[in-house]
Amino acid sequence: MPVPLFFSLPGFPSRKHAWRWLLPVFLLLLFLFALLWLPWQAQHMESTERQEQLIADTLWVEQTVRFQLGRNEESLRLVASDMLAGYLEGRKWNDRLDALLRNSRELARVAWLDADGNQVKGTDDGSELTLAELPLASRQALEKARDTRTPQYGQPVRSSSGAMTLDYYVPLLRGSEYRGTLVATYSTASILDQLVPWWFAQDNEILLTDSDDTVLDRRASGGPGRNVYTHTRALDLPGVVLNLRTNSIKSAPRLLPNLLVGSVIVLSLGLLWSLAALWRDINRRLAAEGALRQQVSFRAAMENSLVTGLRARDLEGRVTYVNPAFCRMVGLPASDIIGRLPPMPYWAPEAMDEYHDRFSRVLAGSVTPRFETVFQRADGERFPVLVFEAPLLDDAGRQTGWMGSILDVSDLRRAENINRQQQEKLQASARLASMGEIASTLAHELNQPLAAISSYATGALNLLERAPAAGVDHGMLRSALEKASAQAQRAGQIIRSVHAFVRKRDPARMPIDVGQLLDGLLPLVELQARQFFVAIHINSAPGLPRVLGDGVMLEQVLLNLTRNGIESMQTVQPERRILRIQAALDQSASTPMIAISVTDQGHGIPDDVAERLFSPFFSTKSEGMGMGLNICRTVVEFHGGTLSHSHNPQGGTVFRFTLPVMTRAADAALPAQ
Repeated sequence: MPVPLFFSLPGFPSRKHAWRWLLPVFLLLLFLFALLWLPWQAQHMESTERQEQLIADTLWVEQTVRFQLGRNEESLRLVASDMLAGYLEGRKWNDRLDALLRNSRELARVAWLDADGNQVKGTDDGSELTLAELPLASRQALEKARDTRTPQYGQPVRSSSGAMTLDYYVPLLRGSEYRGTLVATYSTASILDQLVPWWFAQDNEILLTDSDDTVLDRRASGGPGRNVYTHTRALDLPGVVLNLRTNSIKSAPRLLPNLLVGSVIVLSLGLLWSLAALWRDINRRLAAEGALRQQVSFRAAMENSLVTGLRARDLEGRVTYVNPAFCRMVGLPASDIIGRLPPMPYWAPEAMDEYHDRFSRVLAGSVTPRFETVFQRADGERFPVLVFEAPLLDDAGRQTGWMGSILDVSDLRRAENINRQQQEKLQASARLASMGEIASTLAHELNQPLAAISSYATGALNLLERAPAAGVDHGMLRSALEKASAQAQRAGQIIRSVHAFVRKRDPARMPIDVGQLLDGLLPLVELQARQFFVAIHINSAPGLPRVLGDGVMLEQVLLNLTRNGIESMQTVQPERRILRIQAALDQSASTPMIAISVTDQGHGIPDDVAERLFSPFFSTKSEGMGMGLNICRTVVEFHGGTLSHSHNPQGGTVFRFTLPVMTRAADAALPAQ
């Protein structure tokens, strides 16, 4: 017969003596089960007793209410009989009804309606009851009482004062002749207040509901019910279905009703805990050894799965630990690294000075938390790494060395280069797109200087042809040729501006005079502005310091912003089509900055559009790609500035970007442009 598995585990007794250990455990568990079952059974019995008591009390209350309503029904039938017999004439009617209302406070009103539904007599409450004023449900109940010749209750309705009322209709019959109806009106709130005992209302919430479980009235002297103990009884009333629902305010009984039972259970749990502690002590060594093996296996698996290199050094700079990821990164086994002092085999020879300088700061206790450097693999390949250094502390909080995390960022740098190339391509595409927009007006703009050159050259030729016949006016000839030269230079400047704008080139930072940048860009801006009859106003503060940047990229930013401003003023009045370009020192910046703003008086930017204005591929133009402003912000941030927008108080939008000013040392080290 095979031996069960648990008898073969370490720490368990042999199968032969197992009963000596299992028997006391079984008895203890049985005792504990009994202690837990008894409170539960007591709780269940108490809950059942409370529910049964609530059912009995509810039945008694229902019978009390029904008995009182039956007495009132009998009293109303006697009143109806005496009325038909002529015993309640004059003052006797009032005396009889006053006595009835005093003895039955749940009655709010009694009225006598004739056969046509008009009130003949009623209680002195200042109101007169007519059939036309009754709700539809009440009229139906009255007609049913008249047709069946039996008293009927009507459906509960809400009166004009907001109180819920219940009508009882007693038909007045003399023989088979219908002589009218005696109407008794109950207040549902008074039924609960007068007929439900106060002691029952203190322990329960009493609800009066209709057949649809709609609450007509409630009485909750002791507070709302807790929906733990509930019971519903139907009031057997002719013509209407009413339910008396009781909801006890008592909560469910506690599992541990007294201190004695709780103490016994706590002591039993303590005994069980002692047995478990004894068993734990017996098996502690085996459990600790198993946990140690698991931890060692887990740490080994974790170290082998990491892609981040880990390196630990003591306070002298000696390497005390490297993980497999670091060894794979540098291509060296751990035995060639652990225990070594600088220089390390993975240091690149060209960066030795940097390594020694940083290592000396580490020994002095001044470590750089995060830096980027270059390591060398065993085959001589260089690769960039990002190093995070932090103090290495023991259990007592004392520093024992330094812990470093090393990330190989070769893929990240390649991705950044690809992203930069894509940005350059996007910028070139944006410049070509801008070139396509101004190409249609370029021919027209070049016609003017070329036509002027032709005119001046023709005039000069005519003067030369008249030279044999008369003296040549050299002043007029010089003036014509100078004007022709000026127009030729103007045409050449337009061509050079366009060529420089669309030419593909690598970004190069050079000292730039902002005023000259704006003047050089003016011909391209005017080409766009003339299409929409927009006036260009440039205001550059005198003596602005130079900035270090790429002129073509900054021209692209300005051309994009001015084009957006010009297009936004297509639908405004001609006199408002003014585009202002301003350059001045930014007085609000903590470091010297030059602020360049482009202000239009167009339709402005709605708030919902402003939230996504600089998002890639978002555009309000049907033909736009949504990359213009995103590229502008990228270019400005590349130069160390910021791009923002705001509403123009005169209408329109203000786009503003800043550029850092060149330091005096950098400006003096570069030649003047």
